[in-house]
Amino acid sequence: MAENYAVDEGKEDQALETIFAEIESLELPLGNTLRSVYDDQPNAHQRFMEKLDARIRNHDREIEKMCNFHHQGFVDAITELLKVRADAGKLKVQVTDTNRRLQEAGKEVIAQTEDSIRCRIQQRNIATVVDKLQLCLPALEMYSKLKEQMDVKRYYSALKTMEQLENIYLPKVGQYRFCQIMIENLPKLREEIKDISMSDLKDFLESIRKHSDRIGETAMKQALQQKTFHIALHKQTGMNYKKSACVVNGIVPEDDHRRSEQNADEDGEPEEEVLTAQDLVDFSPVYRCLHIYSVLGDKETFENYYRKQRRKQARLVLQPQSNMHETVEGYRKYFSQIVGFFVVEDHILHVTQGLVTRAFTDELWNMALAKIIAVLRTHSSYCTDPDLVLELKNLIVVFADTVQGYGFLVNRLFDLLFEIRDQYNETLLKKWTGLFREIFETDNYSPIPIANEDELRTVISKFPFQDSELDKQTFPKKLPMSQSVPQIYMQVKEFIYASLKFSESLHRSSTEIDDMLRKSTNLLLTRTLSGCLQNLIKKPHIGLTELVQIIINTTHLEQACKYLEDFITNITNISTETVHTTRLYGLSTFKDARHAAEGEIYTKLNQKIDEFIQLADYDWTMSEPDGRASGYLMDLINFLRSTFQVFTHLPSNTNDHAAMSGKVAQTACMSACKHLSTSLTQMLLDCELKQISMGAIQQFNLDVIQCELFASSDPVPGFQGDTLQLAFIDLRQLLDLFMVWDWSTYLADYGQPTSKYLRVNPSTALTLLEKMKDTSKKNQLFAQFRKNDRDKQRLIETVVKQLRSLVNGMSHHT
Repeated sequence: MAENYAVDEGKEDQALETIFAEIESLELPLGNTLRSVYDDQPNAHQRFMEKLDARIRNHDREIEKMCNFHHQGFVDAITELLKVRADAGKLKVQVTDTNRRLQEAGKEVIAQTEDSIRCRIQQRNIATVVDKLQLCLPALEMYSKLKEQMDVKRYYSALKTMEQLENIYLPKVGQYRFCQIMIENLPKLREEIKDISMSDLKDFLESIRKHSDRIGETAMKQALQQKTFHIALHKQTGMNYKKSACVVNGIVPEDDHRRSEQNADEDGEPEEEVLTAQDLVDFSPVYRCLHIYSVLGDKETFENYYRKQRRKQARLVLQPQSNMHETVEGYRKYFSQIVGFFVVEDHILHVTQGLVTRAFTDELWNMALAKIIAVLRTHSSYCTDPDLVLELKNLIVVFADTVQGYGFLVNRLFDLLFEIRDQYNETLLKKWTGLFREIFETDNYSPIPIANEDELRTVISKFPFQDSELDKQTFPKKLPMSQSVPQIYMQVKEFIYASLKFSESLHRSSTEIDDMLRKSTNLLLTRTLSGCLQNLIKKPHIGLTELVQIIINTTHLEQACKYLEDFITNITNISTETVHTTRLYGLSTFKDARHAAEGEIYTKLNQKIDEFIQLADYDWTMSEPDGRASGYLMDLINFLRSTFQVFTHLPSNTNDHAAMSGKVAQTACMSACKHLSTSLTQMLLDCELKQISMGAIQQFNLDVIQCELFASSDPVPGFQGDTLQLAFIDLRQLLDLFMVWDWSTYLADYGQPTSKYLRVNPSTALTLLEKMKDTSKKNQLFAQFRKNDRDKQRLIETVVKQLRSLVNGMSHHT
């Protein structure tokens, strides 16, 4: 048991030794080591502390032994060190003294040596500075020259100086700081030059924008003067007119210069100085900027910028003012600005290479032309004054001639002029509509009185009137037409003159101008004058007398159309024998107006007849007639007689006129009689009229007899036989049937061409008979005591039945 105990104790000692070794090594964490002490047996902590104390005592003994072993050597070393300290102090004193004496002895040598070194350094620096300054002086002089050039705004020379600095001078002195500063400044100076030149260019663009209207005005004025000169020259020499370039840029063909100089010498008057674009605008900023950008290698950027800005300015120039159409000055300023713009572009095109090209200017012109045409279409449509439209046309012609002198195509402008010509004609037609209306309103619609030869000559000078029969008459006498005829004729001629003004300078042949004049005159006759005549005829205050005079007037105007054709031929110098010209439509115009007047005569006559018939006041139940015709009818017949006498004033100086006069009078008379007959018949058959007595029929017959007497009295000559009386034949046969009471004959001969009552319709007879039947029914109470009345009543009923069967048969057949 003691042996086991000894073995256990040995194991514990070994374990503690291991723990101590771990603690002394200081490499492992102590936490785990100390934890192992407490995790063992219960008395392990006490044993660990005992062992720890024993181990500490053991280490203290070892330290003491080591100190005792080395103590004597340490004491000996300290003793020897104390001896050396005394010798070191003496040596220090001696070294300090020696150094002092040496320093005092070398002060003079050091001072002389430093002076010598300083002088040699200065000499070397001076020589170096002289060499470097000689190397740097050219660069500095060139840079100074560059600054001076910048100050005096010689930018192109400054750029050349910069090139020399960069390529020749600065590379030799590139190691110096001032050279680096110069090199850094040169790009800034280039940008400054670019900015300054660009600013000058912007000022130039603003300047030409302000002066473009003046440039264009000068160009258009000179183009007009040159055109006038060529026209005058053409008239004098018979040479064909040839258009040449404008002289706004000082470019005039040599032949023109020669002729101008000859004319000036002959007239003895100096020529007016020709202003050019250079006289009005300074183009140097453009040249300078172009050269600068070319030197800088940025020419393409400059060209693009210039073209972009000019496109913008073109759009601004092409934008018109909203009230441009109100005055000709608005149009003139608009055209002047556009011409000025393209004059400048043409100048730039010819004096610079590549800044603008012909393709670029053509592109701008095509854009401008489309805009100009659109603007003119819009604004010309607002113009209501023909004089303003005419001035606009003249401006367009001058504008087209001017820009054509610079090589631009203007065909579309002349095409536009044809559209504006239509607008001009419309304004003329509106103006002449007012003139015609005023003439018609002031006319008295009576023949023109002529007191003497002078008055006749005055009228004939205005209107080509010829009448051999009238020439034989003595003064005073009357011309058949009214005062409006010569006035209308003169206004038509004035219209032709006004239309001719627009056709001038359109570069069209005389044949085309003649055709245009005839077409516009046809519009005046067929639309304007015809419309005014139609309105005049329809006016309520125009009576039958005025309508008759209108027929006379239109006849004479129709005859004058051939003189208008000759007038147009004379002013256009066109031979009618060699050229197929457009005919004037005046014949149809005046014929239509005459037919309308005739129709209005017929209408007004019928209206007047209706007014008289409305005055009729029949007693449809009367037993006996009055024995005389109704008063309203006699008044109507008297009116018709006096009215048809007016037709004797219709023109009859020729067979044609006589035929026309008779035709109008006969037609009017026949129309009146037919309308009167129809109105009287409708009065009998009126659905509101319920009963008619035989006495009323007899009174109505007296009125119809008066109408027949009027028709047989030949109120208008020219009717053959009883033609006019046939207007009342239907009514006459109807009345005879009831007056004679011949129903057996009517019913027996019905449908036969030889029937005595052929024109009596069964339905008409039935309607009227039923009205009489109703009257008989009212008297039926007394009629039953009279045999004759009873027989008549049965006869009426029988006839009514037969008439109804005829009517039903007709409807069934239909």
